[in-house]
Amino acid sequence: MTPSPSPSFPRKSILIYYYKFASTLGGSDYLPLLLIAELQQRGCDITLALDWKSDLEQAAETYHVKLDAKQVHVLTVKPNHQFIARLDSVLPFYRVRQLKKLAKQADVCISTANMIDFGKPAHHIVYMMRLFGDNAFNDFCQHRPQLSVFPRLKRRIRNLIAEAFLRPLLGVRSTRKILADQRESIYVPSRYVADTMKAFYGIFNCTVFYPPTSFDLQPMRIERDPMRVIYLGRIQQEKGVLEIVEIVEHARKLSDQDIRLHLAGPLTPGSYTERLKQIVAEKTWIRLVGPIYGQEKSTFLLGGTYAIHAERDEAFGISITEYLKAGCIPIVPDEGGTPEVVDNPALAYHTNEDAARILTHLLTDEAFRLEQLNHCKKRAQAFSFEHYMETQHNILDHILKEPL
Repeated sequence: MTPSPSPSFPRKSILIYYYKFASTLGGSDYLPLLLIAELQQRGCDITLALDWKSDLEQAAETYHVKLDAKQVHVLTVKPNHQFIARLDSVLPFYRVRQLKKLAKQADVCISTANMIDFGKPAHHIVYMMRLFGDNAFNDFCQHRPQLSVFPRLKRRIRNLIAEAFLRPLLGVRSTRKILADQRESIYVPSRYVADTMKAFYGIFNCTVFYPPTSFDLQPMRIERDPMRVIYLGRIQQEKGVLEIVEIVEHARKLSDQDIRLHLAGPLTPGSYTERLKQIVAEKTWIRLVGPIYGQEKSTFLLGGTYAIHAERDEAFGISITEYLKAGCIPIVPDEGGTPEVVDNPALAYHTNEDAARILTHLLTDEAFRLEQLNHCKKRAQAFSFEHYMETQHNILDHILKEPL
């Protein structure tokens, strides 16, 4: 996949910050690669600052993104010393210092890994809310109960010390201060993320920028199983995989049909996975597929008819766009970013019982199923590669038009 040519602007030096590129496919890696590819086409000089060493060329090959890795100046900004690295993970003073040095030589600074202090106005793409480095915000967005008096007082004292003394001393602005600065440009992956951040940090200016999805339909003849429900993602507790099992089991009873559940994704070691394996061993209608990529992933998605998502605080939900593109009908919670992706209240549930009833309705009412399928096909167009690239073109047009 290669970005199409865009209007040219005066040659500029671009600094891009990212965490690292994974050795396997991960949705968050796609966006910085596409940005680099288009910026190269626009004749920009690119410096890529990473927390950890990564193989940019290999990452580009994995995602089929055409870029010249040899023309990108890649360096790491995370400290090598273990003790300093631990401190920096809590308060990124070392990274910020390195990035500020690099930013002085750059015309434009872009973070593709949340808000970071470049020492001057920049463009920040929200990557994952859990990585803001703000425990109070993590509790807020994950609906955790408020801490008791002493732990809350302890956190407030620690935050006061950090905000009033350490950050000014080290020259590191907090997420809150970056968001409050009207000169900064913030890009969020969904309206849900924007609303959640504003409810905690206060009003700030932002632009919704849906992330790209790496899955596009290949010309394949795959027989779709009308009784197959699928899930694609990490197999871990926060993804609610056991809740998905419960939903399908309840729908089997309500519909009196032999629905089968196929779960694909890497298994996270631990008691949760062991519990799931035990359940799978007891129920013949569940299949654990394991991690899948490339053509195997396409075959998996095209072979299903329905999909269930259970994580309620998902910022966006790339897997939901993949279900839509593959012609599956996804059933999602009525909170988080996923109902925004599906954009259909008829497929959003509040409780597991609601989800089971929606699945049963789809299985037993052909007119209802076709109505939802047609909606999903239309909605999939909003997340096509072409639509994403058009949005990226427009955003980069705006960024590169800014005066030096």
